[in-house]
This record gives sequence, structure tokens and C-alpha cells, in this order.
Amino acid sequence: MPNNKKSCQHMEKLCIALNNNEYYQKFDAYKNKVLALGNDSLEKTIAIAVALCLVCAVLVSFAAVALKPLQIDNKAADMKKNILDVAGLLEEGAEINTAFSEKIEAKIVDLETGDYVENIDANEYDQRKAAKDPAQSVAIPKEKDIAHIRVKAKYAKVFLVKEGGVTKSIILPMHGYGLWSTLYGFLSLDADGQTVQSINFYDQAETPGLGGEVVNPVWRALWKGKKVYAETDQPSLEKGLITEADIGEPALSLIKGVVDNTKPGSQYQVDGLAGATLTSTGVTNLVRYWMSNEGFAPYLKKVRTVKGVKS
Repeated sequence: MPNNKKSCQHMEKLCIALNNNEYYQKFDAYKNKVLALGNDSLEKTIAIAVALCLVCAVLVSFAAVALKPLQIDNKAADMKKNILDVAGLLEEGAEINTAFSEKIEAKIVDLETGDYVENIDANEYDQRKAAKDPAQSVAIPKEKDIAHIRVKAKYAKVFLVKEGGVTKSIILPMHGYGLWSTLYGFLSLDADGQTVQSINFYDQAETPGLGGEVVNPVWRALWKGKKVYAETDQPSLEKGLITEADIGEPALSLIKGVVDNTKPGSQYQVDGLAGATLTSTGVTNLVRYWMSNEGFAPYLKKVRTVKGVKS
């Protein structure tokens, strides 16, 4: 009851203030004049249309402002869900924020040195925004920009899957151009920094049923166990979409058709997307770019333990 009384008092004061306001008085007088006009009056039609537009604009603006915090929370929750998914930790019915905080640790990596950056809050850092800030990004030389992204952030956010204080896997963000869109996704590697656990593209606009199959769980499952870096020199593939890879260089790629797992080098190959050669090439290029010295190679060299791979 006290709160209701206070609300009434505030409304009464507001009404008094409006009645004493010169502009409100003019508005009220014009409103009465317009309402008194006939329904066939052009002035009345235009005035009512303008008034409706203003009311709708105010309502839309209010809704946008009021819902923005909820939209931000939902976007953050969806990102955590995708990270848990690529880590193989997404459980139906589990509370996303709790599962993420218990099993995932976010870290900021300097892409040039491969070292962790401790003076940046990983929870607040937005790599996509940083890439648009000239102070936080660098231009990529054209001859090295195989992912066709032009600029990259100086620092990247990686995610470590921990179990008993031990890192079990590393989740790396990556993006690059396909046929119609820039594909944003995550690549999950074993702690050796060499063996693929999973891949997940959470933001893309490729052709449904063709390049859009990058989100198909069946195709994503083909990546498990594949190797990123060449352990021996890899020649150009007869059915490949890539050139050769020297020992220690990124060799993982999509091929045209289906991988023959009985042939040497198949550990670096994934089935191409049927009818989507350009998207397949884009996926190969973006993986190779982010696994190269331009991307996460300096960081992965510090954690890689696979015998036979250059460090």
C-alpha cells in the first residue's frame, strides 16, 4: 500500500508538471483540434499516422534497450553451449553456465609469441570486436591470407578443458571465408596439440544441403582422430584441394570424395562436402591458416608432445 500511494503521488506531480508545460499545452490544444476534424480530413489522417509512427518508434526503442541485457546473456550462453559441444561435454538438461565454469578455462594467447596474456580478462575479451579495432589488430599480408579475412586480432581466446587440474583438450577459435559467408567455428584438439577431437561451426551462411553441411554431426564426426601437422612430408593429393605440406606444417585438409583410410596420409584427410567445392576449400584454408605460424602454431608448439613433429 505505501508503494502504491507513492506511485500515485508521483503520477499526480507528473500530471501537474505536464499541464504547466508550455509545449505540452500546445500539443494538447493541437490534439483537440485534430480530433475535432472530420475523418476525411487530410490533416487528421497525416497527424494520426505520424503519432502512430512516433508511438511505435518509442515502443521499439524501449524494447530494444530493455531486452539488450537478455540478448547479451543469451548470446554468451549460446557460445558456451557451442564450446561444450565441441569439447564433447554438452549434456542434455545440464545447466550451461555451471557446466562451463566447472570444466572450461578461458585463456588469452598472444598469437605472435604463443604465450598467455595474463593482464587481459578472458571473460570480457571479444576477439571479433578486437579484430575490428586497429589498435588491437594487424593486417594480414595478402600472400599469407589464405583464409581471406584481411585482418586478425593480436590476441585470441582459447579454451582449456580441465580434469583434476590437468588439461585434457584445447579448443581454438577459427574463422575464414567459404563460398557465401565467413565461417566461425572451433577446433578441439587433444592436449598434444596435434590430434583432432572435434570441429564445430556455429556461425555460417553457406548453401543449405551443400556447404551448409559443415554443421552436420555425421560430417563433423569424420574429423575425430585426424592429425593437424605433417609428421612426414606430404605430397600434393591426387584428389586433394591443397598443395603439399612439409614436415611440421599444417597438413589437415578436405579432399574431393571419400577418404581411403588404407592409404598413407589419410590421417590428414577429411571427406569433402559433396557439391560444395568452394566451401570445402574455404574450410581447408581456414584450418590451415589458424594452425600455421600466422595463427596458433607458436602456441601449439609450446604444448605439442607428438613425436616426429617439429617443435
